[in-house]
Amino acid sequence: MDKKINIVVLDGVGVNPGDLSWNGLKELGELTTYENTPNDMILEGAKDADVIIVNKCVFNDAVFSALPKLKYIIESATGYDNIDVKSAGKYNIPVSNVRGYSTESVVQHTFSLIFALINRTEYYSQQVSSGRWSDNDFFTFWDSTIYELSGKTLGLYGFGQIGKRVAHVARAFGMNVIACRKDPSKGYSEGVTHAEFDELLANSDILSIHAPLTSENEGIIDLGKLKKMKPSALLINTARGKLINESDLAFALNNEIIAGAGLDVLSKEPPDHNNPLLKAGNCIITPHQAWTSIEARKKLMQGLIDNVRSFLDGNIINQVG
Repeated sequence: MDKKINIVVLDGVGVNPGDLSWNGLKELGELTTYENTPNDMILEGAKDADVIIVNKCVFNDAVFSALPKLKYIIESATGYDNIDVKSAGKYNIPVSNVRGYSTESVVQHTFSLIFALINRTEYYSQQVSSGRWSDNDFFTFWDSTIYELSGKTLGLYGFGQIGKRVAHVARAFGMNVIACRKDPSKGYSEGVTHAEFDELLANSDILSIHAPLTSENEGIIDLGKLKKMKPSALLINTARGKLINESDLAFALNNEIIAGAGLDVLSKEPPDHNNPLLKAGNCIITPHQAWTSIEARKKLMQGLIDNVRSFLDGNIINQVG
């Protein structure tokens, strides 16, 4: 294949908001980058592309059928639920993703959410800024209980690469770790015990979600499932927002059915202003940034380069469809 293929990045701001270089991809072809492309502008931006790099733009049968020049599509992430892989196959367009680049970043963010909740970090910082410590008669104060991780049970829904690393870190803190995965026959790492889903809900002091979104598990955390959890339990989600029924979670938080939630993902991103979780009790939300460390994004950029270079050499790597 002619080296000067047309490479189009449709929503590059997530990978590179300006602190990385696109030069590695420029060396492989004619590169066009867009910071963000609305779904109704995909065809305009991608019409001349041989290779498309995409993150959130939706690629379905209608899009693929309108792009006869397209030869290859790369998801600039691990999750690729925005791409209809079956439709891509219908038009003989291979689909690849980039794997493993964000593991350490997501694990770190998972625990940042946990610590923010159990140590009430934001709350106490706000209290100090308001002058409460300065006005205090004693050298310290606390009116919101802080807990230790040691001895607590961490439940993991999903046990891929990120789940395994979360388990490893949790055990270093002295936590008991139980996990539920789609195929338990794949086993677990040392010190991690299998739990059926209802058992996971009932026994977890902290339930952390690390599973991909599928048609089978969309909305799997609903009010019925939340009622099976401990009233003192915390829910952490750094996977996909649609795994949780957000209205049900907001109700559970506001009615103290569970104690708190730390979320890096929502069902719609950016969220609507009336999303009930934005004002729910003891709910910490970050803007889908768990994966965005500079180290992770450098790995992601290199993964994109490796995928394109391999494609040019006639060898598709990291193929998902």
